[in-house]
Amino acid sequence: MSGVVRLIEQARLAAVRSVNVVLTSTYWLVGQRIIEHEQSGTERAAYGQELLKKLAEDLTPQLGRGFSERNLEQRRLFYLGWPYPQTASAKSAPSSISQTLSAKSALWPLFPLPWSHYIRLLSVADPEARQYYEREALQGGWSVRQLDR
Repeated sequence: MSGVVRLIEQARLAAVRSVNVVLTSTYWLVGQRIIEHEQSGTERAAYGQELLKKLAEDLTPQLGRGFSERNLEQRRLFYLGWPYPQTASAKSAPSSISQTLSAKSALWPLFPLPWSHYIRLLSVADPEARQYYEREALQGGWSVRQLDR
């Protein structure tokens, strides 16, 4: 009986991790699209917040919650903060993290931490400190709550 429970718990955890990887990767790709396609590769479009406001107005009715100006700005900043599809921590990701086929493909960047961790890491201005916290989180030695201290 305990073996069955453990098996189901492991499957549930793998499913959550897979969803996190795909969502976080998608948010990075949204940020990339905003920068590269909508802002022509510039860090800030001349019309700035108007772009995000218009996108939010267009996306929210179609996709529901989660596409406010603030959320789109976070995704834009995420792309700028992690400009390469595979982060340093992702390269050393433990093999126990199950990846979906789409997340493994060259079209999908690999971000092993949950989106909430990246949101918190965005508040760390120093890139070296950000990388340190990212590595620590990946190894299980840090949680997003520690940045509140």
